[in-house]
Amino acid sequence: MSKLIRMDPTGHSTLAEWTTDDPASVDAAVRAFRAELDRGYFGMVSTGPGHAEQVRELPVDAPLVILRLPISGG
Repeated sequence: MSKLIRMDPTGHSTLAEWTTDDPASVDAAVRAFRAELDRGYFGMVSTGPGHAEQVRELPVDAPLVILRLPISGG
């Protein structure tokens, strides 16, 4: 089962869980992912230990997709 989480003040919140053989759960996860992108979050997936890449479409085969806000600075 794959999971979509959003990093937030509580640590993280699970927004969706899906399996590729359940189209309804995939659709719900895609909608949740897009809604968070619209709110300004970035989607990230691991590409190996200590590495991640930003994604703009939900990779339904990824075991974990993390949503986070951009890092602000001055």
